[in-house]
Amino acid sequence: MSKSFKDIISDSKPTLVDFFAEWCGPCKTLKLILEDVKTEIGSKASIIKVDVDKNPAAAQKFQIRGVPTMIIFKNGKPVWRQSGVLPKNEIVRILKSFS
Repeated sequence: MSKSFKDIISDSKPTLVDFFAEWCGPCKTLKLILEDVKTEIGSKASIIKVDVDKNPAAAQKFQIRGVPTMIIFKNGKPVWRQSGVLPKNEIVRILKSFS
């Protein structure tokens, strides 16, 4: 059985949620960066993707106005938020600061 979104973001380790859209060019760039981030941080943090076109309720709940938008959750609460693409090293540094 897979965990629900709420269960995933309620973890004590940080969870980066990438709110994206298939049609978004910068989102495709960020996807590749996040794959590298995941390789580097391993199990210290989770990374999940939420397609705003397929999950409009989630986009509305977290007030996503543009994509890509990343939100880091820890213990169910948003602790960091950024719209746009960041370099891999910056994302790794931010995730580690919440580990």
